[in-house]
Amino acid sequence: MEFAQTEAGMLLLGLLFVFLGLGIWIGLALALVGLVGVVVLPILIPAMPSMPPEKVMGTAIWQSLASWTLAALPLFIWMGEILFRTRLSEDMFRGLAPWVQRLPGRLMHVNVIGCGIFAAVSGSSAATAATIGKMSLPALTQRGYHVPMAVGSLAGAGTLGLLIPPSIVMIVYGVAAEVSIVRLFIAGVIPGIMLMVLFSGYIAVWSLMNPTLTPPADPPMPFMKKVRESGQLIPVVLLIAFVMGSIYLGWATATEAAVFGVVGALALSAWGGSLSWKSFADSLMGAVRLSCMINLILAGAAFLTQAMAYSGIPAAMAAWVGAQGFSPFMIIACLTVIYLILGCFIDGISMIVLTVSVVLPIIASTGFDLVWFGIFIVLVVELAQITPPVGFNLFVLQGLTGKGIFEVAKNTLPFFFLMLVAVAIVTVFPGVVTWLPQTMLAR
Repeated sequence: MEFAQTEAGMLLLGLLFVFLGLGIWIGLALALVGLVGVVVLPILIPAMPSMPPEKVMGTAIWQSLASWTLAALPLFIWMGEILFRTRLSEDMFRGLAPWVQRLPGRLMHVNVIGCGIFAAVSGSSAATAATIGKMSLPALTQRGYHVPMAVGSLAGAGTLGLLIPPSIVMIVYGVAAEVSIVRLFIAGVIPGIMLMVLFSGYIAVWSLMNPTLTPPADPPMPFMKKVRESGQLIPVVLLIAFVMGSIYLGWATATEAAVFGVVGALALSAWGGSLSWKSFADSLMGAVRLSCMINLILAGAAFLTQAMAYSGIPAAMAAWVGAQGFSPFMIIACLTVIYLILGCFIDGISMIVLTVSVVLPIIASTGFDLVWFGIFIVLVVELAQITPPVGFNLFVLQGLTGKGIFEVAKNTLPFFFLMLVAVAIVTVFPGVVTWLPQTMLAR
């Protein structure tokens, strides 16, 4: 029976890749495979109950989308869309540049810090890399900075959009895995800071070893002038701190904090003079389009998950993995490789909703914490975004720089290996992820 279930699972997986290869939208492809599972699998697996497809689909989609927690998703997306249409990227470079002049590597740290700040606004790695890159790459090139290092640091730091809360991918994982969004947001703080420190540390060491490739520092700037230069950036940072602080301190749920974020973003946009009816409508429609795309994927994945649950495929695959005697770390290593391969073909959100129904029973059987696994999977999805030679962020930077994809990938390699180090650290020392949520939520 287990062999028949495993075989049926492979059939559904193969069918999914056929649909994706035909160019069918990911959400619809998932739903079609789920439909095949509900209609065809009872024939292949006699023990599987025969269920009315319309009832299974209706129940699965309603349960997956009728969620108060999921309401945070379009609100955080809208917050990012509003701020994206302000002068945030220009203010980011001008406001951060004076503060990093004394660091080895100087303005290249703007890529890392700027991406970390914008990641808390957008929640998207591609949007983070593109927005910061449009401003920082021309400025760094004009000042004579080493272009390969500038491109590589931007590619690595751009992935922070998935990890620094509020993260769209974390919300999707939390809904799919039925894990607390607040715990995931808190758990992502230390790994996010760790990645920023690794990136900035590497830039500093590299610049000390290659002093001729770093331009001289600008003349010293008085403290108050630095503050004035950061005048437009400080309110955005304060808004992000308030939104995330309200979650961490228990003042608001993730959904309520997202409402505060939208209201604050509208106020900052109006104060900065960039809010108009056109920008308001554009930001709203941008949020609607992205939210609808994500919800379609979640709905299709929920239907497929339900079909596979009726068939017993996830449980059978978990039992098969357990029977092989794989160690927990071997399972994690295999999953890392699988996600890196998937990252060559599909986006991070699709990777998570596509695999979560099969992977979670395996993870649960090995005793890993699901909050820890959520951060692990986000880190690996980040890594897949810059996996040479076809990571998605590499194509974003290719469009920004006009360089060949292999040249961009070569520039990114040091930061790719730094992210592998981060994955290894959180795997060997899971407390890096779990300590903060356990400490904060235990009070």
